Amino acid sequence: MGKSILSKEEIQQFNADGYLVVRGALNLVEVEEIKSAFMQIHAQGRVDKYFEPVSMEEAQGDILKVYPRVMQAHYYNDTSLHYMIHPKVIGMVGELLGEEAFGTQSMFYFKPPGAKGQALHQDNYYLKVEPGTCIAAWTAIDYCDRDNGGMMVVPKSGELEIICPTVADPKVSFTQAIVHVPKGMKAIDVVMEPGDTLFFNGKVIHGSGPNRSKDRFRRAFICHYVGASTTKIGSFFNKLYGADGAVVEREANEITGPCGDEFAGLYGH
Repeated sequence: MGKSILSKEEIQQFNADGYLVVRGALNLVEVEEIKSAFMQIHAQGRVDKYFEPVSMEEAQGDILKVYPRVMQAHYYNDTSLHYMIHPKVIGMVGELLGEEAFGTQSMFYFKPPGAKGQALHQDNYYLKVEPGTCIAAWTAIDYCDRDNGGMMVVPKSGELEIICPTVADPKVSFTQAIVHVPKGMKAIDVVMEPGDTLFFNGKVIHGSGPNRSKDRFRRAFICHYVGASTTKIGSFFNKLYGADGAVVEREANEITGPCGDEFAGLYGH
């Protein structure tokens, strides 16, 4: 075994709260490399199924249609694949899982000024990982706070089972499903600097508000991971990348989950 990246206290905090912020997980040179790669993807335009921006005229005032999420960029962009399986990041995920980690999803959010947020949700409702759950690594590319739509998490919610969502408010959320915070819990803001990474397990309730700033993007690079003991995963994610880049698969989980399939397609997949 090599030297641990995370301290025992950090792992204990993650296990207790369901999330952990690692300050400066990536340095500013690495942050700039990720930002440049995705700004170039945006400049080049449509990637069928994974990135489908429209013009300002076609967007009819919805800036997120001009700057939609980039999905599964590691399939076609070397920078995205490099940082999804970055030794430090995938190593930290492995320590949090307690076993070898595999990357299964990459996303990039531009979130320009005026963009809607994403209603509170739980990732494993969509990824359908069994047994256990997934882990997200959410890396800030810009400074993130409440004003520009930074992340919110609900501490201790990682101990919950999957909660069936209801319909979200389309005025403030670009996704249509929302998980309401259980009684006795509350969502807190996570203020982050560029290069900070927020890790959270797939049952943690999390989301973000609109970007109400006048001139600040809230860009973020997000990857999801599963452990080697995973036996099932949603079919969209069933291409798992190890730290060496080798690809393996698991049994594809059915689209219906504990809540049926009413919102199954609303995560952007």
